[in-house]
Amino acid sequence: MGKNTVLNAVLPEVPDLHYSVSVTTRAPRPGEVHGRDYFFVTDEEFDEMIRTGRLLEWAEFVGRRYGTPRDYIERCLDEGLTVIMDIDIQGARQIRERMKEAILVFLWPPSMQELSRRIHGRGQDSQDAITRRLSWARQELEAVTEYDYVIVNDDLEKAAAELRAIIIAERCRVRRTDFRQLAAKLGTSADELRL
Repeated sequence: MGKNTVLNAVLPEVPDLHYSVSVTTRAPRPGEVHGRDYFFVTDEEFDEMIRTGRLLEWAEFVGRRYGTPRDYIERCLDEGLTVIMDIDIQGARQIRERMKEAILVFLWPPSMQELSRRIHGRGQDSQDAITRRLSWARQELEAVTEYDYVIVNDDLEKAAAELRAIIIAERCRVRRTDFRQLAAKLGTSADELRL
C-alpha cells in the first residue's frame, strides 16, 4: 500500500481535511480527471506559474514537473480546512521555508524490497522510471530527520490511525487555536477569557 492508500483511508474519517490537488506537466493517465487528480498544464504554463510565484512548491521528478498551486491552498486554509499534501523532499523543504506552520509527516516504507514491489506492481512506469524512483526513494529516506513525524507504512490500519492522531493533535495545539471561536463556543468572549 502506498501513500495514497493511507491518505484515502484518513480523508473520509477526519472532518475538514482536504487533499491538495497538484499541478503537473505530465499527461493524464487513463481515468485521471483534470482538477480532481491533478491540474494538467503545459511546460509553458508551469513556467509562468513559477515566474509569477503561483506555486507554493515545485519539483521535477522522473522527467516531469509537479507543484502545489498557492492560491488553491490559500483558499482551502481560508475556508478553515486542514490541507494534506503528497509531496517529495524537494517540495517539503520549500513548504518548510514558505509555510513555517506546516507539519511534515514522512511515510517510511517497510523496506526497499517492499517499495520496489509496490512500484513495479503499479504497472505505470517504464523500467528506467522505476530505477529512478527507487534511487530517489533512497535519497528521500536520508532526509527523514527534516520532518516532524515519521510513520512506518507497513500496516494500513496502523499507519492511518497514526496519521489521524497527528492531525488531531496538531489541531489541538494552543498556537493553532482560534480563541474567538473557542470563546464563542463557550458562550463568552476572548476578552473575558483574557486571551
